[in-house]
Amino acid sequence: MAKWLITLGIILIGFGLLWPILAKLGLGNLPGDIRIVRKGYQFYFPLTSGLLVSVILTLILWIFRR
Repeated sequence: MAKWLITLGIILIGFGLLWPILAKLGLGNLPGDIRIVRKGYQFYFPLTSGLLVSVILTLILWIFRR
């Protein structure tokens, strides 16, 4: 269990470090991402980007599983 948590942490850190590069490619600014900007308040929920990342990671893990 501890190995899975460490691996997940490393993956999340890597994804966090790559986020600026992915943002330049358009990830995080797709149609379906919810962005609410008001005076003194900003809310961002990357719905479509999260789904896309989930599908890609699922395919990668499925391919390497075999």
